[in-house]
Order: sequence, then C-alpha cells, then structure tokens
Amino acid sequence: MKHFVLAILWAIVVLLLTCLPMESTVEKVPAFPGMDKLVHTGFFFVFSVLLCLGFSSKNNTQRPQWSTLIVVAIISTGFGLLTEFLQYQFFTYRSGDWWDFFVDVVGTGMGLFSYLVLHRNFSK
Repeated sequence: MKHFVLAILWAIVVLLLTCLPMESTVEKVPAFPGMDKLVHTGFFFVFSVLLCLGFSSKNNTQRPQWSTLIVVAIISTGFGLLTEFLQYQFFTYRSGDWWDFFVDVVGTGMGLFSYLVLHRNFSK
C-alpha cells in the first residue's frame, strides 16, 4: 500500500475536481475550446504514471512488465468509467461524457507509453 500513496492521493484529487461544479472552477481559469479534454488527458496521464511507479517500486523491477502495464490500464480505465458515471448519474451540475472517457483512456495510453520509454532509458 505504501508504494501507491501518491497514486491514491492523486486519485482523490481527480475525484474531487471532477465532482466539483464547473462554475466554481471555470471562472478562475481562462478557458479555450477543448480545455476540459486536455485536463482529463492530463489527469489520467499523471494517474497512470504514478500507478506504474507504484508497481515498479513494489515489484522492485528493472524492466517494465507487460502484466503491470495491463493492470494499470485496467485500473485507470475503470477509474475513468467511475468518474464519468458519477458525473452522469449523481451530480446534476456535471454531465458524464463519452468523449471525456475517451480522452481519459488516451491520457492513460500516453502515460503508459511515456513510462515505458522513460523506464527503459533510466534503468540502463
């Protein structure tokens, strides 16, 4: 559990930010079309990298393992589904969106790819 503290804290931050009313967050940040999608991608990019780092330190591995990448992809995708389901079903001031889920998965893929590239370079 101690290896995943950063990933858990990040998941809590993401969950809180995705459940806040948009009016309270948008007024303070300059907006542009597609900013929401970029934010979702960034959230899940960081989340998947933190999960990979947690599994890497837990298993004390020098090379990334495919089983770890698959587990991280499943956890991150499931978390993306959960956040969108919560927005769709429980929070009337937010709307669950398939495109948000899609960019969650894209952010996860980007995080997994960057972890693969960086882990191989730093472990040599």
